Amino acid sequence: MDSPVLNQLFRRLFRHPACQQSLRQPPSSISRQTRTFLTRRTPTKRKSQGDGLLWTKRGDYPKNIDEEYWSYPTVTAKDLRNRRERPRQVKMLTREFIDDSLYNPHYGYFSKHATIFSPGEPFDFNTIEDGPAFHRLLGQRYTEFEDLLDEKKPDIARQLWHTPTELFRPYYGETIARYLVSNYKLTLYPYHDLIIYEMGAGNGTMMLNILDFIRDTDYEVYQRTKYKIIEISPALADLQTKNLLDTLNAKGHRDRVEIINRSIFDWDTYVHSPCFFLALEVFDNFAHDTVRFNTRTELPQQGGVLIDADCEFHEYYNTQLDPVAARFLRVRQAASRRPFPSPLGPWYLRGIRSAPPFRKEFSLPEYIPTRLMQFFDVLNQYFPAHRLVASDFSSLPDAVPGLNAPVVQTRYQRRTVPVTTPFVHQGYFDIFFPTDFNVVEDVYRAVTGKLTQVMSHEDFVDRWAYVEDTETRNGENPLLTWYKNASMLMTV
Repeated sequence: MDSPVLNQLFRRLFRHPACQQSLRQPPSSISRQTRTFLTRRTPTKRKSQGDGLLWTKRGDYPKNIDEEYWSYPTVTAKDLRNRRERPRQVKMLTREFIDDSLYNPHYGYFSKHATIFSPGEPFDFNTIEDGPAFHRLLGQRYTEFEDLLDEKKPDIARQLWHTPTELFRPYYGETIARYLVSNYKLTLYPYHDLIIYEMGAGNGTMMLNILDFIRDTDYEVYQRTKYKIIEISPALADLQTKNLLDTLNAKGHRDRVEIINRSIFDWDTYVHSPCFFLALEVFDNFAHDTVRFNTRTELPQQGGVLIDADCEFHEYYNTQLDPVAARFLRVRQAASRRPFPSPLGPWYLRGIRSAPPFRKEFSLPEYIPTRLMQFFDVLNQYFPAHRLVASDFSSLPDAVPGLNAPVVQTRYQRRTVPVTTPFVHQGYFDIFFPTDFNVVEDVYRAVTGKLTQVMSHEDFVDRWAYVEDTETRNGENPLLTWYKNASMLMTV
């Protein structure tokens, strides 16, 4: 985690008042594996950690936190929602810390510091020579985009990433639209309207591409289409309203769109009508809990973080699981139709690993998608007739240590800075997780009682896109090849 860029960044951050030091830009190489531009992590020396039952010492900061652990209150992200300064002298479960870091309306990553790259004019793939030429053109557009932002407001810590919706506009949105219209006409038309909810709509590009496609290809369905965006970030909701309404009026979609500035976890309106629910690249930013297992008893412990008076972070583990984490482990165990990975490793090796000299008292942490399970609860309770269309990354490179662990990174001076822990300065680091679609599919089925289909992103696009639109002159197709580590989950 120690690097010249990171040290420079922290020196800048610590010029701010205590507990307000804060921490994505395309470097020279662009990774196709994640939604943002990544550089390879340089070799780092990991900090040693003890195996204490309740707390973990940092090798470079061996402070005993026993007294603070018992005296500090436990808080949640909801408790901190109206707080403008980052908390200290508190304890938080891992999922609550991540939620606060990403979504706090006053200092959260998506509220204050994140910008979605827009390439301007759509790429004319049929005139591009090959994949590398597209890669170079994308890098050029990326630089031009950020140069324009810096002319208006320079920001050396701007967080910037791209999405397939923006890179492959309008073709990716049209792909999703074909799927929606086909399934709507097969199962709901003409008895119900086509109602689409999209969570985390970014710039609103997906919405425009879908509505444009439906209007231009099936006006009868378009007249019965309603599109609703659910956006947790006030800043992004304001940006969507400001940037989209003029476009919507010009395109004639205004009467079909509603922007709802609310967290899906605060949803309290019963939607009885059948609807499609789009969750495209949002699972990865849902907060996870950490658990680790005693290698002898195989009993779990739940992780959290203590923030002391100096705003130092101390990871701890407790043998008492909270109800949400305990429920996820029960549901996964009961619902799983296939073996799922465990940080303890395969059962036939556990005896060897528990014997000297291999024995360790505790396993590496496992990151479990508890907030995603709660999202399924919301769908089941308030959207009982929904049909989910979700996509996300099934694997990620350069993750922090642990099973199903996230990538944690920030951007500084147009360079990506990866780190090795999720317990970082709130608001300036993106924390995003891979999705184990085998486990998630089973949990979704157990919570909602619905049937599902999982397929690779490439297979989905190959089935529903006009792949000729994104084919380069030598026959390569970035829409098919750039997201090989992504999958789709659909309700059937």
